[in-house]
Amino acid sequence: MLPVVFLCFSLYVHTVCELRTDADYWKQLAQEELKEALQLKWNLGIAKNVILFIGDGMGPNTITATRIMKGGESHKLVYEKFPHVGLLKTYSANKMVPDSASTATAILCGVKTNHRNIGVDASVKSGDCSASLDPKARLESLAALAIKAGKSAGFVTTMRVTHGTPGPIYAHSASRSWECEDAMPNGTEHCKDIARQLVEDWPGKDLQVVLGGGRQVLVSNSTGTATDPISKWSCYRKDGKNLIDEYKKDKESRGLKYNVVYNNKELKELNIDETDCLLGIFSNAHLQYEFERDKSPSGMPSIGEMTETAIKVLKKNPKGYFLMVEGGNIDMGHHRGRAKTAISEAAALEDAVRLAVEMTDQHDTLIVVTSDHTHSLSINGYPERGSNIFGTLGPSSFDHINYTTLSYGSGGPGSFQYNASSGSIVRDNPSDKNSDDYMYEQIAAVPLEENYHGGGDVAVYARGPFAHLFHSIHEQNYVFHAIVHAAQLIPNGTGSLVNMNVMLFATSLILIFYTFIYS
Repeated sequence: MLPVVFLCFSLYVHTVCELRTDADYWKQLAQEELKEALQLKWNLGIAKNVILFIGDGMGPNTITATRIMKGGESHKLVYEKFPHVGLLKTYSANKMVPDSASTATAILCGVKTNHRNIGVDASVKSGDCSASLDPKARLESLAALAIKAGKSAGFVTTMRVTHGTPGPIYAHSASRSWECEDAMPNGTEHCKDIARQLVEDWPGKDLQVVLGGGRQVLVSNSTGTATDPISKWSCYRKDGKNLIDEYKKDKESRGLKYNVVYNNKELKELNIDETDCLLGIFSNAHLQYEFERDKSPSGMPSIGEMTETAIKVLKKNPKGYFLMVEGGNIDMGHHRGRAKTAISEAAALEDAVRLAVEMTDQHDTLIVVTSDHTHSLSINGYPERGSNIFGTLGPSSFDHINYTTLSYGSGGPGSFQYNASSGSIVRDNPSDKNSDDYMYEQIAAVPLEENYHGGGDVAVYARGPFAHLFHSIHEQNYVFHAIVHAAQLIPNGTGSLVNMNVMLFATSLILIFYTFIYS
């Protein structure tokens, strides 16, 4: 591929480039892309390994802004170089605009469900504990199928390990809020909280890698620190249980080699050869944003560092593995209306994808990169190529005040940027503030308690065996079924690729036979 620029420096802030715009450049660039397209061949092998990346809230505009931040408008992120791409419709069973629990259930379990439900089908209404116990309503995840097939399975997240996206991997719950017992209302005592399901039930207790945050939902009466406080946004276990200790006891009782790690130093010094099961809990609640993360030995790891370790542990299984990696802080940044924070988290997720690409072979490893839902981020006006994506432009021809390139459809109190002046309501001038700051909140059209999700389609990128199944426009739950086919997770089941291929081969032989007989 031809270089996009003569000279380009990117510091995750903005890109300074000397841009080519001559006609020969565009023609040559197109010819290189055409050459790549013509050389594309389908990989019809079986996916021994599957790595599924979910950028929480990483809609198309977030990806575009990340691309511009990292290398300019003509840059390609690592997964944008994957040979296959499609779109996914993200609505849930009962909502036009979904939440992460319902969308993760669709992706990971193959069935769309109701808003805020985890690992159960749409027959379960939100908050209906009894209905969630019905075996017919409970869904099996990709991780569960992988374990049944003799593979290893695990997940990495920058969120609590009991949060909405990782939850459907192992849990069945009528509410994503039931992460620990303190959040469960009266009358639900016969249902287990999500944290207990992770440690006590199958497939949670057989996951070989669990890396993320959430100590305060796993260990009763956890204490916080100045840098890692107890979060008021999450429940707080008070029942006297220490689920990390229960995790250790379970692995010891089964004679499994396990390790529990709590910080960068312990993760870095992990003896992979002596680790079959790995639990890493690095914070009371969610992990810190990448820009503020403590990189010292006592601090929290990056999503890339967790992904690298997870692959090293899981790949020891000769039958292969399933790994889900969630960049959850993309969503958190968007909810706060802080575009630069969200986009820097998307950049960190891309770094993790690059590591996975470098550590695996596309001949036997299917890598899928997608999102659960969009946010209301928009890219405005007519900024010049090469300008700072987090900058301002204008002034507006209407109110004669500058505006930011990025804005939101909805946002929290900080997004309401209007004040009274001389008897009129006047929009604040963003040029008076540092819109390039991680904590800057973009203006939003509708002020709410926080930025809400968007309902648009999300992109899905794939490389590896049967990556060509990710094409065109699909329902979000299609991801599950495409991966099941690619990895042969139901090798003798109805509709499996083995049976389909045998049927097609047999049909071809019959057609050839009849053509020969009657010709």
